[in-house]
Amino acid sequence: MKFSYFFNEGDGKNKKLLGGKGAGLCEMTRLGLPVPPGFVITTEVCQKYYQNNKNLPTGLMSEVKKNIAKIEKKTGKKFGSATNPLLVSVRSGAAISMPGMMDTILNLGLNDQTVIGLATKSNNHRFALDSHRRFIQLFGKVVFGVNDKKFDEVLEKAKREQNVVLDSYLNEPSLKKVVSEYKQIFESHVGKQFPSDPYKQLELAIEAVFKSWMGERAVVYRERYKITEDIANGTAVSVVAMIFGNMGNDSATGVVFTRNPGDGTKKLFGEYLVNAQGEDVVAGIRTPQPIDELVKEMPQTYAQLVKTCEKLERHYKEPQDIEFTVEQGKFYMLQTRSAKMNATSMIKTSVEMEKEKLISRERALLRLQPDELEQLLHKTIDPLALKDHPPLVRGIAASPGAATGVVVFDVKKAVRMGDGGVKVILVREETKPEDVPAFYKKVSCRQQDCFGG
Repeated sequence: MKFSYFFNEGDGKNKKLLGGKGAGLCEMTRLGLPVPPGFVITTEVCQKYYQNNKNLPTGLMSEVKKNIAKIEKKTGKKFGSATNPLLVSVRSGAAISMPGMMDTILNLGLNDQTVIGLATKSNNHRFALDSHRRFIQLFGKVVFGVNDKKFDEVLEKAKREQNVVLDSYLNEPSLKKVVSEYKQIFESHVGKQFPSDPYKQLELAIEAVFKSWMGERAVVYRERYKITEDIANGTAVSVVAMIFGNMGNDSATGVVFTRNPGDGTKKLFGEYLVNAQGEDVVAGIRTPQPIDELVKEMPQTYAQLVKTCEKLERHYKEPQDIEFTVEQGKFYMLQTRSAKMNATSMIKTSVEMEKEKLISRERALLRLQPDELEQLLHKTIDPLALKDHPPLVRGIAASPGAATGVVVFDVKKAVRMGDGGVKVILVREETKPEDVPAFYKKVSCRQQDCFGG
């Protein structure tokens, strides 16, 4: 049994084996797009993990080490090196897209020695410390279940003490203190020091991704969308050379739809952050910029992004949802998948793509699922009437139509009230994957947004 496939070896059409994320990375590599080197551990290994009483199969890590050696050769970096360290991301990905349902770890391979090497090699000590604090938090949370809020409290305290608003403004002394306090949080929760061996970190991360397949939010999601074992059985694990969007103002990260998922307009729709990593965008930690602004800040990158989106849409014959990172002006693709769209945008894109000869009329009709038609029946607010009723607050709506109910700010309370028959609108400062079990109860909107309640 082959446990893993390097990106240039994998069959990009075999999502069942490589997961959607891994298959996408393999296919983009085949298309000649700028994808960082890496490999995919198959969904079959995830199945073996559970069959083997939650133990990784014998021989997996030796195969992983051979693949790490291939990445080292391609990048010229060395995993665990104190002078030119290779860092990797470890990402989940099932055959069916399950956004936010499973776990990702970035900057893996950092320890007290490799962080010095990263700082020296990049000539950017602040960047290295920032990457280190991010790794400790993600690894602690995903692998050992350390409460995210404990890390956030330390970060907020550091920003207050330095009198800055954004974490990207924290200086080296502040970040050194944050890293030290993060380690103390980890040791207090886990009862031992943070693991320093990069290969041990990698082994624990791979296992954590497999465990997330049976995590509460992933199980609830599969039940809600009727994703059975014959559709998706286990998650793959993608191990990818790290690309850093947090190396300064010539670096960035973003998420983009090739067409607007809300109304189907043929125009790039998404957002990005300068000097940030991908988790910052999806977690709502910082307020991103609309993707249109990228043409002003990084015109060459924007042109490459547009060209890449066009190529991917022609290839997959579906609107795509992509993730990208820019490292010191160099553009990289980290993911592509078919975009999730509401019923209105699905109809509009089907009609327009058929007119563009991108898909057949039959395919256009089959794109819209019967249960999605129900969205078109939801009551909505007349946009003309809004002129006479200015909103109290704004945010990002998550409901396909208008909603009324009691505003609740606590997830558990919202679920409890919803189960009791109360109409509830859950309002969150930022949406996190941990909130997913509540989404299918009485959830109607996200952040500080509620027209009509």
